[in-house]
This record gives sequence, C-alpha cells and structure tokens, in this order.
Amino acid sequence: MKLPATIKTIIIETVCLLYVLLFVYAALNKLLDFENFQVQLGQSPLLSRFAELVSYTVPAVEFIIAFTLLTVRLRYAGMYAAFSLMVMFTAYIFIMLHFSPFVPCSCGGVLEKLSWNQHLIFNIVFVVLMLIAILLYRTNELSARTLNFKERLTRIGVTMIFSVTVVTVFFLLSEDTIHRSNNFTRRFPHHPTTFKSEIDLQYDSYYIAGYDDEYVYLGNSTAPLTVTMVNIAHQNKKQFVIQLPKYKFSYTAPRLLVKPPYFYFADGTVPCIFRGSISDWKPSLVMHKKAYFSLIAPVNVNKAALRVIGSKTHENVLATIAYTDSLHLNYTILEKQIDGIFDTDGMLLYNAQLDKILYTYYYRNEFIIANDSLNSYSIGHTIDTTTQAQIKLAKIDSKKITTLAKQPVIVNKKTATYGNYLFVNAALIGKFEPKDMWKKASIIDVYDLVKNTYAFSFYIYDKGGEKMSEFIISNDLVIVLIGKYLTISKLRSDYYVPWNPKIPKQTK
Repeated sequence: MKLPATIKTIIIETVCLLYVLLFVYAALNKLLDFENFQVQLGQSPLLSRFAELVSYTVPAVEFIIAFTLLTVRLRYAGMYAAFSLMVMFTAYIFIMLHFSPFVPCSCGGVLEKLSWNQHLIFNIVFVVLMLIAILLYRTNELSARTLNFKERLTRIGVTMIFSVTVVTVFFLLSEDTIHRSNNFTRRFPHHPTTFKSEIDLQYDSYYIAGYDDEYVYLGNSTAPLTVTMVNIAHQNKKQFVIQLPKYKFSYTAPRLLVKPPYFYFADGTVPCIFRGSISDWKPSLVMHKKAYFSLIAPVNVNKAALRVIGSKTHENVLATIAYTDSLHLNYTILEKQIDGIFDTDGMLLYNAQLDKILYTYYYRNEFIIANDSLNSYSIGHTIDTTTQAQIKLAKIDSKKITTLAKQPVIVNKKTATYGNYLFVNAALIGKFEPKDMWKKASIIDVYDLVKNTYAFSFYIYDKGGEKMSEFIISNDLVIVLIGKYLTISKLRSDYYVPWNPKIPKQTK
C-alpha cells in the first residue's frame, strides 16, 4: 500500500530533523570538550593514527551535513551524506567490538550512558531511519526523479560499501602504525589491570631483588645482608640474614639478586659475585677481580650478563661471564652516539622464558634483544620518537672527569620482562594523552618481543603522593614497590597473553 505524500513528507522531515539534532549536538559536544575528544581518538584502536585529522574533520562534517539537511535544494545529497556518515560510525563500532584487541572507554555526550552494544543498536536504528527516508524521498530534480527503486537501492548499496571500506582501511592502517611505525600514540585499554592486594612493608628502604611463583624477594639498602620474603598469596613476610663469608672487601654498591633456587650478592666496584642457595642463605665467592661491572643480570647458575667498561674503547660494553671462565665482551651491541658512556646508559635484564638478554637505553627509543652469548641480537624501538640521546657533556679539567652539563631527557625510566613481553616505564608524554594522568600515575608501555611490536599501555597509580620506585611482572601479576607499600595487580588476559610453561618459546 502506497503511503500518502503527506505521510511521506512527515517521515522524511522527522528523520532529517532527528539527524540535525544528533549531529549538531554531537559536534558541539566534541568542540566543547575538544582535548578529551582528541584523547579518546588517540586511544581508539581504529583511528589512533588519524586522530588529529579526524578530530577536526568529523565535527566540521557533522555541521555541514546538518546544514544540507535543513536546505531544500541540498537535502537529497545531505541525506546520502548523513546515511554514509552513520554507516561509518556503525562500522566503526562493529569492527571495534569484533576485531579490535580491546574496546576503549565509551564516548561522552548524549551517548555516554550507553554501552558499546547499545550504541551499535542506536546507530543501526538511525541507519534504517535514513534508509527509509531516502527510499521515500521525491524531488523535482531530474536526477532524483528519474531514479527507479532498483537504481536507488544500487546507489544505497554503493554508499554502504564505500563507507564500510573507508573505516576498514582506517583500521588496518592504524593497526600497522600503532604496532610497527608508531607516531607516539599510546593505546590504553579499558581497565587492563585488576587490583588484588597491598602490603605495608613499614619502611621505604626496600628494593625488589627477585621473585618466583610464590614469593617476592626484597633487598634492603640500609641492611644489605637482610632478605625479606613476601608471600604473594598470603601476604605474610619472612626475614633472613645472608651469612656472607668474611673477606676484606670494600663494598660500595652491593646488590642482592634472587633467581630461585639461587641468590647472588654482587658488587661491581670490588668486583665480586657471591652465589648461594635460598634454602640456607650461605653464599660462596664465585667471581673476584675478573671484571669491574656496573650492571649484572644472572643468566643461569654459572653465567651472568654484565655491563663493563671496555679496555679497548673505555666505553660501555655488554659482556657475559662464566664464573669459572674468562669474560667475553661484545663491542658492537651498544651503539655510541656521543661519548659511549652516558649516551649508552640503560637497564640490563634477562628474560628466562625466551632465554634472551635485554638492554634498554635510558635516553633513546631503543632496546636490544640478544641471545645468552651476545653473539646474535636485534634492535627494537619504543614508541617515543627520540632516536638521538639528548645529552650535553662538560669536562672538569681540574678533576680530569667528564660529566653531564645538564639533566638529559630521559625516555625510558625502568623496565621489567616476562614471557613474550618487555614492560617499559615511559618518561615522556605521547600524543592525545591527558596531562593530569602524568601527575598521578606512571605509564607502562608493553612490547611484544617475539613480534617486535608495541602492544598496549597501562597506568600504575601513585600512592600517598609517591610514584613507584620499582616494578616486576610475574606472569600475569604486576608487582609494584611504591614507598613502603608493595602492591599486586593482575593483567587481564584479553590484552595480555600469560606465559604457558608447556610451550617453551611462544609466538602467540
């Protein structure tokens, strides 16, 4: 049954008016809270690469379409434009819900109370309304009047295909950029961690020496021979005193490292390394005077990775040492940019799951993934764009030393590793990030070492005005030292793939 022309007109006018109200309100809402709108786009899995362009384009397009829908001569074209834009919005939500690695926070404005599934239904309803209006529309314009029903359906189909294709291309390009050629846009999933527990250690002089599936082992900077074992599940503590053999060593930088079932007590200024069992905390001297070192990462019971000063270059060099053998240096891994000392400063880790030695620079966007012999390595990049260490040096001739002339720009503060991942406490703010978050939280960027890609980021919130001093990852647990507190949170498995010990080297 054919509808009377008056009914058709009422339907078309009503649909157009609804679209005008929706687009004008949405555009105004975006502009009134523009910074937040850009932040949301920057964290979107589909649009992060194009956040700046989209943030300016979408409100302008919404205003223009609203104007065309109110103008009789432009209404027909405006209806197709509105239909196309709403299909894009709908495709965006559908792809995000079904193909995105995570779903960000819902947008604000009139739809802020809707879940993403409800938002999808809302958009589909508006798409159907405009589809009906287009099919009912008649005008005196020749081009519209001569289109029969089949031709109009064809035009609608082409519009839908075009709209979906645009959003799909945006998604694919944005995914590639975020993971492989990031323009310093972080991706923050919605609630990636869940708080589990908090332990009051009473003092703030602890540091994390190691961990296993059951315990976190803490060293104490004011009592170097004291070990505190904290049970992760039950939160109870045990203390032990290392019974160090009596040597006349002048310790200046002693450090406890626990790699169950062994522990190590080392001081690179002596230099010496003690090793013992955590069953009795009675170590024996396994290395003395073979090499002065500034960093150490135990690889296995008989081997460690070190950072030393090379005798040939007098610069930082990565090395491995078997306690019963000589030192093996690789002069090519650390890349000198300025002086080979300050510019190559960084953090040394060993990833037991992948059997890799990791080194992350403080002052540039690079980390090194090497095998346990340092004879094979690759370079990964953090998402920051600082490729050159921003360091200025000063020579003090009277003391014959070279030092920093000013505080350098730090890119990477702290690191942790577990399974396929490297976790980096970043020091620089990225694009479209709320600045107030940097005042109350630390940002952790997560990198997939197997794929050599950026994965996602999450926050570790300050406590009592203090930022975290250290953190470790124990499979899917985030263990953080903040002042005198040890906090434990759990990473959500839909963002992070926990290590499976049954699969020796995972590729996901």
